[in-house]
Amino acid sequence: MKVLLVNSSAHPKGCTYRALSEVASSLNKEGIETEIVHLKDPINECLGCGACKKTGECVIKNDMVNDFVKKAKDFDGFVFGSPVYYAHPSGRLLAFMDRIFYSGSNVFAYKPAAAVVSARRSGTTASLDAIMKHFTINNMPVISSNYWNMVHGNKPEQVEEDKEGLQIMRNLGQNMAWILKCIEAGKNSGIQKPCAEDKIWTNFIR
Repeated sequence: MKVLLVNSSAHPKGCTYRALSEVASSLNKEGIETEIVHLKDPINECLGCGACKKTGECVIKNDMVNDFVKKAKDFDGFVFGSPVYYAHPSGRLLAFMDRIFYSGSNVFAYKPAAAVVSARRSGTTASLDAIMKHFTINNMPVISSNYWNMVHGNKPEQVEEDKEGLQIMRNLGQNMAWILKCIEAGKNSGIQKPCAEDKIWTNFIR
């Protein structure tokens, strides 16, 4: 079993990376393989063209979105991490997630996912909410911890001082591992993922 972790910070080895590394270490101790991917610019915003529904991939080819969706097929769970900017996640993460979920929603459906944020002080819960909305409209089990999935600090060495935050990350990794093992045990017992109905679209203005 494998979990793919996404670092959307502009700093490859900053506070968000430190938090994700703690989650990854906890997963590894439970026998789960991990990989941390750093989002590299440019990450273009969604064009809203709808072409991906026909082709199965995004029409924008000059960034890492399509390659990430292909990679994600081989992973069983996901953790999306972001710093907090003005009480919201990084713009690159939101643009990235919009496009991977529009073009590759079937790759992520029914796989557990978690959001992780880092902040100097506040804006964390609003940021978590924005990230997790992608999971909750795509049939994905959302993984929690013993508190909101956040760490605090302006530099990685300050995150080291957030003992509670790092414990939250370890618990998150353990909970993710537990859910993945439960899903695997279910499959081995003949329990398959739900057979979803065809999506019904209702427009409020006609």
